[in-house]
Amino acid sequence: MKKLLTFFILLSAIVSLDAQTLPSVRLKDIHGKTIDTRTLSNDGKPLVISFFATWCKPCMRELRAIDEVYEEWQAQTGVKLVLISIDDAQNSSKVKPLVDGEGWDFEVLLDSDSEFARLMQVQSIPHVFVINAEGKIVYNHMGYAEGGENELFKAIKSAL
Repeated sequence: MKKLLTFFILLSAIVSLDAQTLPSVRLKDIHGKTIDTRTLSNDGKPLVISFFATWCKPCMRELRAIDEVYEEWQAQTGVKLVLISIDDAQNSSKVKPLVDGEGWDFEVLLDSDSEFARLMQVQSIPHVFVINAEGKIVYNHMGYAEGGENELFKAIKSAL
C-alpha cells in the first residue's frame, strides 16, 4: 500500500510540474545581471531551459550537440535556449570561461545554491524543459544519449 501511495504522490508531482509555470528565483547571469526566473520568456516562441554543470560530461555532449543545430532550430521555430548552471559557488567562476571557450551564444544563469533546480524538481543533470508560448512547461527530460537532441527538437516543434 505504501508503494502505491508513493507512486501516486510521485505521479501527481510530475503531472503538476508539466502544467506549471516557472517559479520565481533571482539568479545572476554570467555578466552579473540579476534575472527573475519567472520572467524568462521568448516572445511567444518556445523556450528551452537546460540545467547543466561544467563537470558534467553528458551535459557537455548535449550542449555541444544542440549548439551544432541551434541556428537551424532558431530559423525554423524561433526557439531560445537558456542554460542554468548548478555549479556551486566555488566552481561558478568556471562557467563564463567555459561558455566563452565553446563560443555558445546562449543566455546563461548561475544557480549556485540549486534553489531554482530544486523548485523545478531537477533530480539529475542534464535536465531540459520546454516552455510554450503561454509560459507552461510542456516537456521535460533528464539525461542525454547521442541523438537525444532530435527528441528535444520534436518537443520544441510541438510547443509552437
